[in-house]
Amino acid sequence: MVSQPELQLLFPKSQIAATVSRLASEIRRDYRNKDPLLISILKGSFMFLADLIRQLDFPLEIDFIIACSYGKGTETSGKVKVVHEPRTPVKGRNVLLIEDIIDTGLTTAFVVAHLRKKQPASLKLCTLMDKRERRRVPVAIDYLGLSVPNKFLVGYGLDCDEKYRNLPDVYILK
Repeated sequence: MVSQPELQLLFPKSQIAATVSRLASEIRRDYRNKDPLLISILKGSFMFLADLIRQLDFPLEIDFIIACSYGKGTETSGKVKVVHEPRTPVKGRNVLLIEDIIDTGLTTAFVVAHLRKKQPASLKLCTLMDKRERRRVPVAIDYLGLSVPNKFLVGYGLDCDEKYRNLPDVYILK
């Protein structure tokens, strides 16, 4: 555990690991024999993606998309832009979008709409965490890990100004 006064433990790594295992089981059930393309929204979801795919025992491909709405600080700007496109063609593929946390829904909804324009055979969403209290636009979540309180969270890939991503647990930043 990290001993920093501004951090309050929310989810220990053991709870995160159990959640990732549950999600992997659901995904294995639905995607076996479908050769899915998993697209991870960077940067936050990289740890979740890495842990998740280690538990998927079937052929798959991974790629990345970077979409920004935060910049510096803890509040979204409300304007989303894609700054890195997946290199793997999406058309006709069974795509599973991997997200670390869905907050206002702005970024996720934007990325989902962006990928739908590329005509995947299917497009589903898997998120480790959902902060439903702050939702500003609707987002359909197909695989949900944990519901979280309306607090600013860090750790396990989540950051504040690029700090705290490396923590193995999830914390509330006070």
